[in-house]
Amino acid sequence: MSRPEGEAGSRRLIGYNVDLSGGDGRARCWLDVAEAHANRRGILHGGIATTLLDTAMGSTAGLVPGEARSTPVSTVSLTIQFLAPGRVGTRLTATGNVTGGGRSLKFVEGELRDEEGTLIASATGVFKSMTRDA
Repeated sequence: MSRPEGEAGSRRLIGYNVDLSGGDGRARCWLDVAEAHANRRGILHGGIATTLLDTAMGSTAGLVPGEARSTPVSTVSLTIQFLAPGRVGTRLTATGNVTGGGRSLKFVEGELRDEEGTLIASATGVFKSMTRDA
């Protein structure tokens, strides 16, 4: 199931999809990489990879247990390691995994992989809940 609330402008611009329905506490964000997503060297632009990871990790941080929805969060910090090139013509999927935190801050790890399971980038981040009860 894709994000039920309004579509983000970045999502319309880049063309990625978000799935919150896995039931495993992890959001997924995927993109079929096209020429428009490539840098001058013909591989995935690092900013696009960052967007996919930030979206998956932030959506994971805001997941509501037992529901396929995510509450608003804000990225406090995000550190990314670029490990392999993302290729045009492949589907890349970013996932997030909450590793700690409390009511208002969540610590999240993320991975961006291609269809063959190759790790394209990894990330760590801190996300702050934007709900009033946090």
